[in-house]
Amino acid sequence: MNKRALLKKCLAAAFVGLVLLLLYAPILLLAVYSFNSVDLIGTWGDFSFRHYAKLFGDPVILEMIGNTLLLAVIAASLSTLLGTTGALGMYYCRRRTKALVHGASQIPIINAEIVTALALAVTFVAVGVSKSYFTLLIGHMVICTPFVVLSVMPKLKQMDNSLYEAALDLGASPAKALFRIVLPQIIPGVISGFMLAITLSLDDYIVTVYTRPAGFETISTYVYNATTKGNAHTAEVLSSFWALTTIIFLVIVLFVVVSNLSGLRRKKEAK
Repeated sequence: MNKRALLKKCLAAAFVGLVLLLLYAPILLLAVYSFNSVDLIGTWGDFSFRHYAKLFGDPVILEMIGNTLLLAVIAASLSTLLGTTGALGMYYCRRRTKALVHGASQIPIINAEIVTALALAVTFVAVGVSKSYFTLLIGHMVICTPFVVLSVMPKLKQMDNSLYEAALDLGASPAKALFRIVLPQIIPGVISGFMLAITLSLDDYIVTVYTRPAGFETISTYVYNATTKGNAHTAEVLSSFWALTTIIFLVIVLFVVVSNLSGLRRKKEAK
């Protein structure tokens, strides 16, 4: 390898490293300060697990986390079921209908989230439905389902259709062929859509604000209200979310590492 090629390789590696640093520096900063005994960023006290103790010891925080996680799991599960079913229907329908329905399903992705939230709020008022857990769940499903469709459709296009047709020719019912032949081939897309839906639900603020019932708090709504109308107590609570951020980040990193190792193992076994 000559010097010019080596220089290009080093510059490329440095550029990638700089991008990763810019992406993860804020999270790493919160992770470091989650072990700080002080509630202010930029002021270091002593090494402490105080924020973690506050996170798991405050019933208000635990209720917020429980509300957020339960909502995310329910919304992601229903969105995955609806999105997978919709993707299957679009894939096997006629070409013109497929293009029309697929385009309509992607509107919530392209559309601004504030427009979707306002449209949902106006619709609920027009039909006389008051804000409740049901309206909140519908709102999260509206923003999650199109992303599930987006994750499942490529797997449907990649699968071998001859296997499904062969199963029908050998006497399998359409339902049995669907569950035995089609679903095993698209399950990676279904899992990706489910994980993406959970992430979107956990992260959402705008739709949650416009569709949630009074008194129902999620992490995003509480953090926003605490930062705009905060006091000494909310500052202490907010610092405990540094610990929550660190835990979520570590869980995601662990999940990605395990998924990659499993993929490498499957490739080696296939060889």
